[in-house]
Amino acid sequence: MFKFNDKVLLQERKNDVLTFGEMLIDMISEDYGDDFNCNTFNRFFGGSPANIAMNTKKLGINPIIVSSVGKDGLGKFLVSNLERLNIDTSCINRADDYSTSMVLITKSTGTPVPIFYRQADYHLNYSLKIENTIKESKIFHFSCWPISMEPSRSTLEKAISVCQANNVLISFDPNYHPMLWEKGKDGVEYVKSIIKYTDIIKPSEDDAERIFGKDTPENQMDKFLKLGAKLVIMTLGKDGAIVSNGTEKIEFSTLAKEVVDTTGAGDAFWSGFYSAVVKGYKLIDALKLGFAVCAFKLKYTGAVVDLPKLEEISRLYEI
Repeated sequence: MFKFNDKVLLQERKNDVLTFGEMLIDMISEDYGDDFNCNTFNRFFGGSPANIAMNTKKLGINPIIVSSVGKDGLGKFLVSNLERLNIDTSCINRADDYSTSMVLITKSTGTPVPIFYRQADYHLNYSLKIENTIKESKIFHFSCWPISMEPSRSTLEKAISVCQANNVLISFDPNYHPMLWEKGKDGVEYVKSIIKYTDIIKPSEDDAERIFGKDTPENQMDKFLKLGAKLVIMTLGKDGAIVSNGTEKIEFSTLAKEVVDTTGAGDAFWSGFYSAVVKGYKLIDALKLGFAVCAFKLKYTGAVVDLPKLEEISRLYEI
């Protein structure tokens, strides 16, 4: 059980956090609006697991990413951004027959509206290299993207088994969206079925509504707990967040004072949270630092921004 005033116990391993899933190009509109009438879109590094790998490296811990990109200019752009920060890219597949995946996004101060163009991201096959990398990791993080299509879904299922056998902390970002899902597959039921394998889950209000339908945040959290999650972090946008370990609920207010673009805000939270957990902060302070890193990111456009070390974030936000 996760106790708010205790540290999260992790195994001594080479990789602080392994992020599993999509590397993408985010094409973000220059102007605000949800109707895609803007004529100018700018290219940004993207994909939730990739964003977290980039952020956590800047914050001062050691990430590794398991992913797949196309053997094209956009894939090269993504990989080179990781290599520039000395992030291990040996578990990134370069797919010959598929283009690098892309998301078109409107610049937003609320929940951005995406259009998905998917090819290479889900062509991720299991290997001994992936298995050994998991065994060398403290935290395993994944989102709904890799479980929404084959072959990455089967690869993820095997990866979870390895995590369980080797005491790797499992975290799930349930960013379910019906447009992502393989046709003919009940994505909602699959997401529900996999929650029991996770230690930590961080749904947004929108995520919870897509999975369970409309309800109060408190009721939504209880549903995640009943399905087997051990710690539920529900983000509520400008209204902050609620966190529950199954016996105790704590409310957090947002630390954001300036919102330029919300793209990657959830990834920024994960990044600050993981970095603080790895660095030995108590759970309550790790959560606060997650929200602090999120607040810092919100001042800039794009999912990956020039973050300082976690200790500087702690000083800026007095945590």
